[in-house]
Amino acid sequence: MSAADEILDIVDENDRVVGQSPRGEAYAAGLRHRCVFIQARDADGRIFVHRRTPTKLVFPSLHDMFVGGVVGAGEAYDDAALREAEEELGVNGLPRPEFLFKFLYDDGAGRSWWSAVYEVRCELPVRPQVEEVAWHGFLPEEEVERRLSEWAWVPDGLAAYERLRAYRAKG
Repeated sequence: MSAADEILDIVDENDRVVGQSPRGEAYAAGLRHRCVFIQARDADGRIFVHRRTPTKLVFPSLHDMFVGGVVGAGEAYDDAALREAEEELGVNGLPRPEFLFKFLYDDGAGRSWWSAVYEVRCELPVRPQVEEVAWHGFLPEEEVERRLSEWAWVPDGLAAYERLRAYRAKG
């Protein structure tokens, strides 16, 4: 099954399921669905950053400071977070990511999804999926901050990152 054929729950502005749709159709029609964003840090506290492959359905070839993806139909956010983190990092036995908060991403141009943000410590050697990740590295937060104005980033990841900084600033 291709990524475009994966079945997603379609949700309303309150994150209630109102239907289901194949991923490709949901993207094309701008149907609201669910996603998870997981900030992975290594033992030294550096953030996993990667550049998406050019074949990704959404935001191809852009950088991201989160791993993650869509939540499948009937799947819980927490389960999707662990699945997506292990898949994208290429590891098994990752600790369960810690849920931090949820927000509604809406770019105003037909792309909208409920976004659950998590964090996880990854002390395992990573082997990212070549289908998903064109380049990767663990970068100190100061370098991520510096690269924000230098690299092209996924807009939903930037929105999640800004909210995560605000969340941490509140304590």
